[in-house]
Amino acid sequence: MSSSRGGNTKESIQERRTRIIVMGAGLGALLGLISGYLYTRVAEEHGDSEAGTAGSVSSTQVLAVLVAIIGLVRQIAELGKPKKSDKREKK
Repeated sequence: MSSSRGGNTKESIQERRTRIIVMGAGLGALLGLISGYLYTRVAEEHGDSEAGTAGSVSSTQVLAVLVAIIGLVRQIAELGKPKKSDKREKK
């Protein structure tokens, strides 16, 4: 019998890890779908409706979005860190 602290077995830890990754992939896909829909809707509203063309995206705009995405990913990764315990509890 092998179990770790808290009664979690390696199998249950692996199941939890898999569930979190699948949920993250699903939320990412949903966010991408919504973002793509909103982008195309706005681009069609403000583009040349007769020619069916949308405005172009500048490299500066793409860079700003990428920096925001990196910041969001870092914040999500920070959620996995344990909370800092009070210094008084250590003594």
